[in-house]
Amino acid sequence: MNVQERFLHYVSFDTQSDASSLTAPSTEKQWVLAKELVKECQDMGFDEVCLSEYGIVYAALEANDPNCPSLGFCAHMDTASELSGANIHPWILSHYDGQDITYPDGSLCSVQEYPSFLRCIGEDLILTDGTTLLGGDDKAGIAIILTAVEEVIRSNQRHGKIVVAFTPDEEIGRGVDHFDLDRFAVDYAYTVDGGRVDAVNYENFNAAMAQITIQGTSIHPGDAKDKMVNASLLAGEWIQKMPKNQTPAHTEKRQGFYHLLEMSGTCEEASLTYLLRHHDQKKFMAQKDFMHTLCETMNQKYPNRFAVHIQDQYLNMKDLMKDKKAVQRAQRAIKACGLKPVSIPTRGGTDGAMLTEKGCTCPNLGTGSYNHHGRFEFCSIQQMEKMVDIVQTLIKLS
Repeated sequence: MNVQERFLHYVSFDTQSDASSLTAPSTEKQWVLAKELVKECQDMGFDEVCLSEYGIVYAALEANDPNCPSLGFCAHMDTASELSGANIHPWILSHYDGQDITYPDGSLCSVQEYPSFLRCIGEDLILTDGTTLLGGDDKAGIAIILTAVEEVIRSNQRHGKIVVAFTPDEEIGRGVDHFDLDRFAVDYAYTVDGGRVDAVNYENFNAAMAQITIQGTSIHPGDAKDKMVNASLLAGEWIQKMPKNQTPAHTEKRQGFYHLLEMSGTCEEASLTYLLRHHDQKKFMAQKDFMHTLCETMNQKYPNRFAVHIQDQYLNMKDLMKDKKAVQRAQRAIKACGLKPVSIPTRGGTDGAMLTEKGCTCPNLGTGSYNHHGRFEFCSIQQMEKMVDIVQTLIKLS
């Protein structure tokens, strides 16, 4: 299969993860794609293929030239929680002309609001029908990796050991919680989980998730005077006390944010889930302190009603990276494929950030997919093909 065919096959699998689940992987449906990838890797000719008890797929191809360095490539199988990843109906817009796009469901996407489309003028785009996300994050990465390795095997290209790993639950910050580094012991490692194919990203957010639970007191509304405490109204009061200009919609570049990811509530109980993000470690710590302080303030007004639990998710890999050899190698490959490499701070995170924290330096490469986590997500077929070339070139480099 070529990269387009692989990608369209993978997005037919619903693999949305679930932060509320305590299992690994967090959803049963991620096993379905994992087992499909195991079979595909076996059929391709990998020397060793393993599906771990935690839903991680590992596949290794032994070196045919011991003088070549070993490389690892990682991508994740799950999709985000912001929008459904089920029943995706992709369509192809050929030779995109740079104009606003009308979707099959009647939605109109303004390229002024979504300027990433303008990076792909003249190219063939894979889009959603406007009702779901697409899954380019990160099924495009899986398709790119396996297409590149299949070509290496088919052409008998010289290579060192190649290890690929496909993880569940990256979108909820658990992608490498159970990762076996012994199976991924390589000289250079990369996640393929980004946008621009000319980018090598090694600076990302520090990240945490804050869960606020609010206890109310429910009673019949007719008897509620001086007795009822509506937890949902208290949740609204908490939201109003959050910094208004520090949300994703008001920040860019290295500016951090508080993102209200989920909210639910009744009179008796309510909950809020926030994502905390900042590139700067001190400002990231200040974000967490703010949440604890606000909880104390609310409990002074409403005693014993509020609780906050903050779970760290990943750290900025730039602060943890011992050297940039892997970055420099990727930059050489991008140049060799006719592009000028860039490194920009990414406003997100990858499994590579957590692998770097574990001691396996793992910068991130692009996929040619954009507008992730939303209904205007899309992939450029030509950019995915270019990324296949870049991965193959990485493998060729001595």
